Amino acid sequence: MTAPGTTGRAAVLGRPVTHSLSPLLHRAAYAALGLPGWTYDALDLGPEDLPVLLAGLGPEWRGFSVTMPCKQAAVAAADTVEPLPRLLGAANTLVHTAEGWRAENTDVHGVGMALQTGGVERVAHAAIVGAGGTAAAAAVALAELGAEHVDVLVRAPDRAADVVRVLGALGVAAEVRRLTPGAVDAPVVVSTVPIGAHPDLGGLGWRAGQTLLDVLYAPWPTPVAEQAAAAGTCVISGLEVLFWQATVQVELMTGQPAPIGPMRAALDAALPG
Repeated sequence: MTAPGTTGRAAVLGRPVTHSLSPLLHRAAYAALGLPGWTYDALDLGPEDLPVLLAGLGPEWRGFSVTMPCKQAAVAAADTVEPLPRLLGAANTLVHTAEGWRAENTDVHGVGMALQTGGVERVAHAAIVGAGGTAAAAAVALAELGAEHVDVLVRAPDRAADVVRVLGALGVAAEVRRLTPGAVDAPVVVSTVPIGAHPDLGGLGWRAGQTLLDVLYAPWPTPVAEQAAAAGTCVISGLEVLFWQATVQVELMTGQPAPIGPMRAALDAALPG
C-alpha cells in the first residue's frame, strides 16, 4: 500500500449525520496509524449538494464515507465507479485519486463480516427485510456466503425490483413476499428497514435457531431486535456492519492496513455499559 502522507481530510456526509459513529472510528484509526495531521468530520448535506461539494475540494481531501440519502448520488458524481457500486447503483465510499473521485462500496464487506463474526459461515436460504440500497448490499453479502434462495420481504412488492435485479445478476433465486405475520422462516435474516417502519414488523415469527442482523444501531435495541431476542433468535447489531465497513474505508483512504484493535476499543469505550 502507498504511504498516506502527513495530512489529509475526510468526512462522513449525508442527512442526518449527527448520530454517526464514523468520526469516532476513523479518528481512532488515524491516531493508531500515527497520522496526527489527518482529520475526519461530519458534513450534513443532501444528494443535490454532492456534485458541487466534490468540484470545489482540494487535494488534501482523501475520501468520504457516504450515508443516506447520498449513496446513489455518489455513484452519479464519481469520475470512476468500481464494479460493485455499479451493480448496486449505490456507493458508501468516495476516494480521491489522481484521476478524480472513485466510488466504492464497503457495505457488502460490513454485512458479510457482521454475519460471519456472528456465527454465520455459510447459508443456503436467507431473507432480507426491506428493499433499499442497504438491502441490495445485503443481497451480495448473502450470495458470497453461498445463498441460493433469498426471500425479499417488503410492504410494497413493487419496490423490490432493485434487490431482485441484483440477486438475479448473481444467479440467486429470489421470492418477493409481503410483510405479514409469520413471514420470516429463513434461518438467516437481514433487516434493513428504517426505525420508523419497525411498528410494521411485529409478529414476523421469530424462533430459536435463527439469526437476525439488524443493520440499525441507534437506537438499540430496535423493536424488531427485541422481539427476535425474546424468541431466542441470535441477534447481531448493526454496529458490526458499521465497524467492518469502516475498516475497509480506512484502508482505501489512507493506504494503510486498518488498526482493528484500536478501532474496536474506541467503539467499545463509546457504548453505554
